[in-house]
Amino acid sequence: MTEVLLAGLCTLDILQLVEKYPADNEKVTALTQTVAAGGPATNAAATVAHLGGTATLLTAVGRHPLAAGIHADLTSLGVRLTDLTADDPGPPSVSSIVVSAGTGNRAVVSTNGAARSISPLPDLPAVLRDISAVQVDGHYPELAVAVLTEARRQGIPTLIDAGSWKAVTPALLPLLDVVVCSADFHPPGITAPHDIAHFLTDSGVRWIAISRGPDPLLRWTGSDFREQPVPRTPVVDTLGAGDVLHGALTLAVARRWPLTDASFAEALDEAAAVASRSCASFGTRSWMSASRSSRTDSC
Repeated sequence: MTEVLLAGLCTLDILQLVEKYPADNEKVTALTQTVAAGGPATNAAATVAHLGGTATLLTAVGRHPLAAGIHADLTSLGVRLTDLTADDPGPPSVSSIVVSAGTGNRAVVSTNGAARSISPLPDLPAVLRDISAVQVDGHYPELAVAVLTEARRQGIPTLIDAGSWKAVTPALLPLLDVVVCSADFHPPGITAPHDIAHFLTDSGVRWIAISRGPDPLLRWTGSDFREQPVPRTPVVDTLGAGDVLHGALTLAVARRWPLTDASFAEALDEAAAVASRSCASFGTRSWMSASRSSRTDSC
């Protein structure tokens, strides 16, 4: 079984589906709710496990009572959690998310874990010994740099969920093999897709793509972009779709490494199909149940 390591943020996500967002000082009754572990690396790990890979998550959770919900969710999904702050009594990062039933749009209030430090780091050579690919999300910068550095030393492919530019990004880019960035990822003073691709190439990144929601992915060939269509699906909730994309991509890259232009395109198509499926149901876990039911019905 393909083993993947993901390092980064873990939150407790509380999601409410509503007919409309509340106005100031207004209360609305949710149509439904769900609670799950969240965060880019965490949702990616859940995706890897759902797709049949072995997912190890390096993150910070702690021993606050709220952490029990995170542990229960990840255990049910088969994600191997390595909590680097297991003795921390403080609460985990929490995200409060309101999703509009009419549009699938969302409003999010969250903490990003910046106040929690991770030290000491684990024995990374041993942790990575049987790993086939590594993904970081840029949260916990010291952890991200250490994981990518050791992965590079061991010849393990490295990826990042590049949702936005972070202060640590310049230190990470030379350690990365694959960068799939969102349309909101802009190096300082750079906005045009071609300029972003050249910037990443100059930083040492070989495999590059830009995700643009429902619009075609842009895959960099080394000299230009090729468009790769994203499967259409009725959108209920886009929360976590980018995380799902990166989790599915990391597993697909691990199974195809070393990459060629053709196999990178295949990996992107495979990941985009999974991410699109995740938008057809509410929350970050319901799509997995729907996927399992579909596979059972087809047997």
